[in-house]
Amino acid sequence: MNNKKEMLVAAIKNGTVIDHIPTEKTYQVVSLLGLEQLSTPVTIGYNYHSKKLTRKGIIKVEDKFFSDEEISRLSVVAPNIVLNIIKDYEVVEKKTATTPSELKGIVKCNNPKCITNNEPMTTLFHVVNKEQGILRCHYCDKEQDMNNVELV
Repeated sequence: MNNKKEMLVAAIKNGTVIDHIPTEKTYQVVSLLGLEQLSTPVTIGYNYHSKKLTRKGIIKVEDKFFSDEEISRLSVVAPNIVLNIIKDYEVVEKKTATTPSELKGIVKCNNPKCITNNEPMTTLFHVVNKEQGILRCHYCDKEQDMNNVELV
């Protein structure tokens, strides 16, 4: 680590570093993962310089490792987020948030007449086009753009 430039955020011993978050999505990621409820330290970085994104967010979560389901939820707000799994100050694994074929209980249907907006039930969307981010509601068949969804 001697030849690296000074680190912007302190290293963590064990946990997860969520990187390559589009700056404007940083706090959506915090909310989606429920990080405000954790009792372990969480560091949120905002507007850091990035070669890929120009500006990015970064979140370090000590002593927390996320499930595949939690990671797939992230793909809704930012499909190219990278999670670095840290053990003993070393990156032992990297995971990229990829959009699953179904999104259950994550996105609100934008059709006010949809049964999911009128009955207490879990939403379910099928991803019909990952590249363009097109979702279709399982119940009312209404399509919506993943970039303009409201999270449940």
